[in-house]
Amino acid sequence: MSWSTIQNDWNRYKVAAKQEWDKLSEAQIAGTQGNREYLTSRVQEAYALSKEEAERRVNDWQGKQVQRQAPAADR
Repeated sequence: MSWSTIQNDWNRYKVAAKQEWDKLSEAQIAGTQGNREYLTSRVQEAYALSKEEAERRVNDWQGKQVQRQAPAADR
């Protein structure tokens, strides 16, 4: 799944993002508006990670979103 899909439907994905990164506030999650760089930066800050590690975690989360969408695609 491309990031643009997540960004374009952020209201749907922000619940999953909040579940993944519970240290982020609702305002921080909503404030990203699906912007990947902003989300990565917030994750990096909240979890005291290197930029590379934060990017890896966002990539991993993005991959999980593909898996969540797979059953719906089969319908």
